Amino acid sequence: MEVKKILWPTDFSSSAHLALPFVNSLIDKYQTEVHVLFVIEDLAHHASWYGDFDQDHIEKIIAWEKKTATKKLTQICEKYLDGCPLYIKHIAVGDPAQEILKLVDQEDVDMVVMASRGQKGHFQFGSVTERVIKNSPVPVITVPEKTEVEVA
Repeated sequence: MEVKKILWPTDFSSSAHLALPFVNSLIDKYQTEVHVLFVIEDLAHHASWYGDFDQDHIEKIIAWEKKTATKKLTQICEKYLDGCPLYIKHIAVGDPAQEILKLVDQEDVDMVVMASRGQKGHFQFGSVTERVIKNSPVPVITVPEKTEVEVA
């Protein structure tokens, strides 16, 4: 199997970080293009908590999240993916599993490499991973939370 493009979805958790050695291994073997994705949960679809937010407030929160995510993605790509011939950063707003699957189709990705669980309290990659595996048209490599890998 030739792998030209891989997708690494991250929620910036230590679990998601465990997938990096696998991503780098694919980079070394195939000189693959890496798409790095962070998904911001769409707050507009949640029941109100601590009062209602108007659309303007929700847009400000999402804009702040995008700015923060862009900075974190840049740091990760520069620090851990510098051997990659091409990495492309993506930020989406919505359901994580749906956005991962949508990007697989949009970018014609050959493989997904992701953690089996993500941040506690943000979104659980466990259920996201399960939905991606069940619906992905391409192979999905999952990295268990308890993988002991040293990331330099």
